[in-house]
Amino acid sequence: MEQQQIKSKIEKIMDDHQIGTLATVENNRPYSRYMTFFHNELILYTATNRNTHKVDDIKDNPHVHILLGYTYDGTHDEYIEIEGVASIHNEDSMKEKLWNSHLEPWFDGPEDPNYTILKIEPSEIRLKNTTNPSVFHLQQN
Repeated sequence: MEQQQIKSKIEKIMDDHQIGTLATVENNRPYSRYMTFFHNELILYTATNRNTHKVDDIKDNPHVHILLGYTYDGTHDEYIEIEGVASIHNEDSMKEKLWNSHLEPWFDGPEDPNYTILKIEPSEIRLKNTTNPSVFHLQQN
């Protein structure tokens, strides 16, 4: 499968599946939690509280792993595994752009000082559970 076809399948999975797992490293051990992801092209964003363990984990080690897709019986669900580097962003413009009503239970609004954005820039995305598993490389490691 050529890279553009792989990219199209990956983007469709990102469009169709906003909830996935984010794994960080805490004390040299993996730690996963469910998150809601938004994307622009292949760059992922997720909202979080700046006082969470995941923010501390990313400050110590920005390498993360994300799983998206795989929501039915698992036999034919294509899903993606994403290896990437996370960064923490507090820019008003980014917070405003990603703000939506689903965040209201956790934050007072886009100006809430605890509301922060994690940006994940993938280095590699693996398309899995398909007849032709593929790897999409975004940058050199």
